[in-house]
Amino acid sequence: MSVRHLLAAAAAPLAAFWLATPAAAHVLVQPDPVSSYGLTAGRLWSLVAALLGLAGAVIGGLALARSAGRIGKGNGRRGAIVALVAGLAGAVIGGLVVAAAEGGPGTGYGIVGGYVALVVGLISTVLGGLALTRNRRTAAPADR
Repeated sequence: MSVRHLLAAAAAPLAAFWLATPAAAHVLVQPDPVSSYGLTAGRLWSLVAALLGLAGAVIGGLALARSAGRIGKGNGRRGAIVALVAGLAGAVIGGLVVAAAEGGPGTGYGIVGGYVALVVGLISTVLGGLALTRNRRTAAPADR
């Protein structure tokens, strides 16, 4: 996978999120009480953010293991960058859901999922950052 394809794959979800943010902010404000089992817009956004953060955490863990030389060939640099981007996107979306929520847990605004997305997104970002720094440390002596 070339760097151009990697950047395009990382930029597409962020561009869709950027375009959908005003509409999502309008939909997140719900005047009517909802059932505790319905899938509301806030719950959907928090679910998407949590899954994005979880995917980033898995990719970041694999990149960290790859940069340590435990699995596979390669250095895990791409995986580390993907984990950083996915974790950051998940944390930002989760933060927006938490900021837009007007009620507590069970009101349909997705506040619990937003907090989960924040935590998982930050974990993904940390794993990607660790893999990237480990990759730089192990690649530096070979370049000399």
